[in-house]
Amino acid sequence: MVRHAAAREISPVAPVAPVAPVGAVFSGRAKQLQVKPPRFDAQITVDGVLDEQAWRDAAVLTGFSQYAPADGLPAADSTQVLVWYSPTAIHFGIRAFQPKETVRATLADRDRISQDDNVQVYLSTFNDGRQASVFMVNPLGIQADGTLVERGNITGGGFSGGIGAAREAPDLTPDYVFASKGHVTDWGYEVEVRIPFKSLKYQSLDIQSWGINVVRVVQYRGHENSWVPALRGSATFLGQNGTLTELSDLRRGLVVDVTPEITQRTDGTPATSGGAWNYSAGSPKLGGNLRWGITNNLTMNGTINPDFSQVEADAGQISFDPRAALSYPEKRPFFLDGIEQFAVPNTLIYTRRVVQPVAAAKMAGKVGNTDIAVLSAIDATTASTTGRDNPLFNILRLQRDIGPASRIGMMYTDRINGKDWNRVLDVDGRQVWNTIYSVQWQLAGSATSKNGVQTNAPLWDTRFNRNGRGFSWRSQFTGIADDFRTESGFISRAGQVHAAFVPRWSWFGERGALLEQISPDVVMDGIWAYKNFFHAGDARDKKLHFDINTQWRGGWTVGGSLLLESFGYDPAFYSTKYRIEQPHQGRASDTLAFTGTPRLPNRDYVITIGTPQFKYLSLNTTYIFGQDENFYEWSSAAITYWSVTANIRASEQLRIGLTYTLNDYRRQSNGQRVGRQQDPRVKLEYQVSQAMFVRVIGEYFADYTSELFDDSRTGLPLLQKVGTAWRHLGPVTNNGVRGEFLFAYKPTPGTVFYAGYGSQMSEPESFSFRNVTRQNDNFFLKASYLFRM
Repeated sequence: MVRHAAAREISPVAPVAPVAPVGAVFSGRAKQLQVKPPRFDAQITVDGVLDEQAWRDAAVLTGFSQYAPADGLPAADSTQVLVWYSPTAIHFGIRAFQPKETVRATLADRDRISQDDNVQVYLSTFNDGRQASVFMVNPLGIQADGTLVERGNITGGGFSGGIGAAREAPDLTPDYVFASKGHVTDWGYEVEVRIPFKSLKYQSLDIQSWGINVVRVVQYRGHENSWVPALRGSATFLGQNGTLTELSDLRRGLVVDVTPEITQRTDGTPATSGGAWNYSAGSPKLGGNLRWGITNNLTMNGTINPDFSQVEADAGQISFDPRAALSYPEKRPFFLDGIEQFAVPNTLIYTRRVVQPVAAAKMAGKVGNTDIAVLSAIDATTASTTGRDNPLFNILRLQRDIGPASRIGMMYTDRINGKDWNRVLDVDGRQVWNTIYSVQWQLAGSATSKNGVQTNAPLWDTRFNRNGRGFSWRSQFTGIADDFRTESGFISRAGQVHAAFVPRWSWFGERGALLEQISPDVVMDGIWAYKNFFHAGDARDKKLHFDINTQWRGGWTVGGSLLLESFGYDPAFYSTKYRIEQPHQGRASDTLAFTGTPRLPNRDYVITIGTPQFKYLSLNTTYIFGQDENFYEWSSAAITYWSVTANIRASEQLRIGLTYTLNDYRRQSNGQRVGRQQDPRVKLEYQVSQAMFVRVIGEYFADYTSELFDDSRTGLPLLQKVGTAWRHLGPVTNNGVRGEFLFAYKPTPGTVFYAGYGSQMSEPESFSFRNVTRQNDNFFLKASYLFRM
């Protein structure tokens, strides 16, 4: 049933109400989730004002419910979402009611609106309850967009996860072409959105239904509201969607996007003598991308000689465990389009393995109940181990829907590098039942040939989760053999078995309560050396964490943890890394094997605090102290870890992001510092207009390591192999200073102009700024233009 707009919700905080729509009203709280939007053969200007006749006759989605921090409550702030469609696009009009002075909105770059009030439209164009395109806007119409493909990877909890999330976050790396504009009003804000069918993949049916939900984030309350009265106690968020019904005569037309581009880079390096500075200007480089919508549900992309330079360098990361490699997110446009369909558990597809392709092509889409994704790329010779061959990548990913929320998939990757090759075959799946239970499983095998020697090895993974409202758990049982290799994916460390069980409890306050949510959890975690596990060996690393996370009225979050851990000596990591120097009076020193103390006990304490998004500022901080493992010397140390992030909104157009990370270790034996890492970073962005911004980044990374000793056993100096000789370690200081400047003009995805400068510097004494030496720098230009046929 629907009701007439005369019974619509109007917030009492709205002194001047907007013009009332007269279309059918669908209340989420009344479970009126089957929406038939009207179709109008109309073309309107997206100006942020909902004053055309089509908006008065549009279907109205209202009756929102609170979803976070607690579900099941009526939303404290009213929302109306108007929806209709034309032959070529679907239109959304948003009216969000709240006191004007509480609206949080900035003129920001694309995908940078998470600290603003925002409204998120989830369109599941295949109506499969598993995946959706996500279109987000802040009160000024600034855009963020991406995809959500549910895989059961719900985060939160733990000593750094904060309040446990009840749903997966969308991936904001893909960019769609759509139009939006908004403005703040006396009663809240109003936004107009137009999404062309050319920007979407959807079914090939004449009459079709799409899944839909609308989520509103209200920063001044710290709340997240949903049009669908979605339950937190569910293994699927998209599976609870409403439906847009009887969509007909959708005219996508010919979808051919051609994006030629030109780039130029000039690199500067110090001269070998005389103190001069040499610049080497490369020739302008031409390239381009092609996107062809073969059908409504299948798209092909190709690229020749693309520019894959990063307009913003990866932010520095501090590693807690040097035994594990670090990964960085993909940022390159060609790979981002349709990247969600290449996702595989344990990151067996990691497109940053393709370093600098000469040419690449891919096809992605959905045929019936099957998702298809294929990628082939020829990499540059600089990515080859020989320096002569062009590595060839071939990647295939298939997924098949089963039932209302489950699926099964397979993957094959192949990288050929001259006579060497690496191949990985995977079968995986996710099953959901009884609403709150899910199992994710994976079996994979790798075959690698290097210098004529072939190795084969398995990977296996099972995860059994319960996502209840008041009680949930996550469990994991993963094994990666020593010889498992993936040259098209990313494995942080092979040769181990990982088992974990994390139960979590949640209690929710009543509406208006001071304490809105409290969630304690317990982490039981063990890691075995792969070979030891199959011989009933003891776990190498053992963790028992007790965590409690809370959310308070207004959006404050506070958490605390006690971390009890025991780390075992890892001969695979240390046996070839160190030797011990045994001095002798009157004759040369001996070198002895470094065997390490068998086990290190840890006891750490953690405090986390997060503020709401105030008008001009938000802060988040994590502080860790206690006894921790000293990986430098394999002994116990007193740890001080501090991470703080401040987001400052100096004006509607100026944003300042400040981050500082400190990781400090002092020996338990004598209190002396053994290692210290500091990473302050400043990021200033001035948004000239919705399409144009200027960005300046400054980052300093200071890394100090003292002279190292066998602190837990003999107290003798440690030696490390340098070339063929064993040498003393430390003290070593590395201080890197990085500066970046970028001018960007991005009116639409694909049409861009970048002009930038980057410089890498160093100095011998941390933070003295007296003898800063420039190591290298570069200037770059990039221009591209999207021709949409």
